[in-house]
Amino acid sequence: MFLIVVMPVFSTEKSDSVKAKLHFNGNISINSNGMAPIPSFALGKPAVIAAFTIAKKRFSYDPSIAYGLNLRPWIIDNWVHYRLIYKSSFELRTGVDLSMLFSEYNGQDYKVLQGQQYITFEIAGIYKISPGSFVSLMYWNENGQDPGTISGHFINLVYDRTDIRIGKNIHLSGNCQLFYIGYTGYNDGLFISPRIAASLRNVPLSMFLQITQALKSNIEPFPGFKWNIGLAYIF
Repeated sequence: MFLIVVMPVFSTEKSDSVKAKLHFNGNISINSNGMAPIPSFALGKPAVIAAFTIAKKRFSYDPSIAYGLNLRPWIIDNWVHYRLIYKSSFELRTGVDLSMLFSEYNGQDYKVLQGQQYITFEIAGIYKISPGSFVSLMYWNENGQDPGTISGHFINLVYDRTDIRIGKNIHLSGNCQLFYIGYTGYNDGLFISPRIAASLRNVPLSMFLQITQALKSNIEPFPGFKWNIGLAYIF
């Protein structure tokens, strides 16, 4: 899938962009509650999540994969993004994601792992307030491709701060998301989800805490309060 998605993207660039640097970074984290990219959904048990970015000029490939600690897959994402506007203080990007969501069903004496396909389209604007803070507004249109899947909309407003320091050695970062989901099957709601992470200077590890509270929802049972703590390795 990497070759199918990424190689045509890079091959369409002009010859004068060959010398542009290819950037690679990512993180691997272990999470207590397996919080999904849309934080109103969670695995409900510990998970390992890995996310990567391969970027060149305006294009980027941003895959992620999540597994339960029982080594069964949970989510596989394959985002391809393109920056329509790419300035020092403002970015407007669009993207498409080919993803799989895995669910486990128990039979009388067996288990079935079912994978369901989704296609998601994104438009997002990011405004940099200062070198260490920005605000973003993102919209997803998600479309389930298999019987039993759901489709709908995700709107996310985020304030992010990355330059909080305590003394010389402790670095804090955090964000707060206010988001709305509107999916088929009475999966609608308004949520708030703050997140804070702490790390030591020159140490590529961080500890984080994320909580999600439903403000209004017709999901049954009412989603209420969720929390997730974890440890991330950043490279």
